[in-house]
Amino acid sequence: MSAVLDRTPLSPPARAPSVTGLRIGHVHLKVADLDRALAFWRDLIGLEEQQRMGNHAVFLSADGYHHHIALNTWESAGGSPPPFGTTGLYHVALLYPDRPALARALQRLVEAGWPLEGASDHGVSEALYLRDPDGNGVELYRDRPREDWPREADGTLAMVTKRLDLNALLAEAG
Repeated sequence: MSAVLDRTPLSPPARAPSVTGLRIGHVHLKVADLDRALAFWRDLIGLEEQQRMGNHAVFLSADGYHHHIALNTWESAGGSPPPFGTTGLYHVALLYPDRPALARALQRLVEAGWPLEGASDHGVSEALYLRDPDGNGVELYRDRPREDWPREADGTLAMVTKRLDLNALLAEAG
């Protein structure tokens, strides 16, 4: 255990067997200002507040789950984002159920004047990229049906990065 704590290099372990049924459960984000972060994740992204712990933490989710995203100021109140070029979370990705739901998310961002950093069609998915108020990367995306995923002749995935037509996406907002 101490080797992990002091980051001493370890010999590579035997490759673990593939795990079935594994899912990403939730993400905790350190934020500088809880109310500012809450305004983004709840009011703009559309997650529902499940529980609040004073001015220190808020737990948010979709569909009544205990939490998908937790925001806390336990170690970060008043702090600044990590500098560019350092390690850490690249982005958290939120999977929308379909293209119209992603279109409505884009519409909310446009109406709020929230800037996008990118918008891509990856063949397997369509994605919007942005930053939350604390500089954390956020991906909002929808998957295409698996049978529509681009594949190489040998059956492996052939993902791409193409420009996503935002006007066409917005047209599906309803």
